[in-house]
Amino acid sequence: MALLEVEDLSVTFARRGQRAVHAVDGVSFSVDAGEVVGLVGESGCGKSVTSLAIMGLLPKQPGLRVGGKAVFDGTDLLQLDDRSRRDIRGRDIAMIFQDPLSSLNPVIPIGLQVTEVLARHRGMKGETAAKEAAALLDRVGIPDPKRRLKEYPHQLSGGMRQRALIAMAVACQPRLLIADEPTTALDVTIQAQILELLKELVRDSGTALLMITHDLGVVAGMVDTVNVLYGGRVVETARRRPLFRQPRHPYTVGLLGSVPRLDAGRGEKLNPIPGSVRDLLPWPDGCAFAPRCARRIDECVGEPPELVHAHDGRSYRCVNPEPLPGMVPAPREEESA
Repeated sequence: MALLEVEDLSVTFARRGQRAVHAVDGVSFSVDAGEVVGLVGESGCGKSVTSLAIMGLLPKQPGLRVGGKAVFDGTDLLQLDDRSRRDIRGRDIAMIFQDPLSSLNPVIPIGLQVTEVLARHRGMKGETAAKEAAALLDRVGIPDPKRRLKEYPHQLSGGMRQRALIAMAVACQPRLLIADEPTTALDVTIQAQILELLKELVRDSGTALLMITHDLGVVAGMVDTVNVLYGGRVVETARRRPLFRQPRHPYTVGLLGSVPRLDAGRGEKLNPIPGSVRDLLPWPDGCAFAPRCARRIDECVGEPPELVHAHDGRSYRCVNPEPLPGMVPAPREEESA
């Protein structure tokens, strides 16, 4: 059994007099112990909402509907009450948020924020908790950790704030770590340091990591299994190397094609995906990516595409996928007429 098994997860936001928004629409994936799994896609594809639903951190508001299952070590997280979920959150499952400046409390010193986790889940207090907090900051590469414990978030650089968040997340040695675009607001050098730190944590402790990102460079460097999301659904799942070598879904092809290459010729233009993530069809009316897709055919509209499970272990949701090398595409009706 996988450590985390997400099955048919859905999150819908509805307001009176407005059309309901299906932010997550039947997402399924799994994470094994010690595995790094990626959720990849543009902003607005449902990645962060998926993680917040799993963690039980979506705001309680009228019109919010969460369905499906998120089974962690045999327990469905979506069926737990708030108290039971708080016992698991931070101890067995931890999350690194996207923006450390807004995630950390600006009026509380870093030390108190780290020791709060230790007190809640490990029963540490006083000097024992302070020593452990300093050790955690030192572990994630923050210099002079005893002094930093007394400082406030605004006194730390962006990279150190992100490291402090990671220290809080790993304080209880969680079995699953969810990282929601942890390098978005950082410069390239600090990004590399944070990613290397996450790799070490996974390697040394055997923690499973769910990496949420739009950066395919991050995916190429550390993810084992990739789930590509579009319009709230998984459109392709594959191991990292096969996905980069032979992407099947046109959206995955577009994501890879829009990444600048160091070996590109001078003056060579990028090949971006046309349109925006808002240009989509509702899934019941066909493929959500159809309005932006260069491989669109008549069959893309009318019925939602089924998930195709290929013999090589990958799956994709497309009726006209990118052909594999050596394959001859089937002729269209108008071509064969």
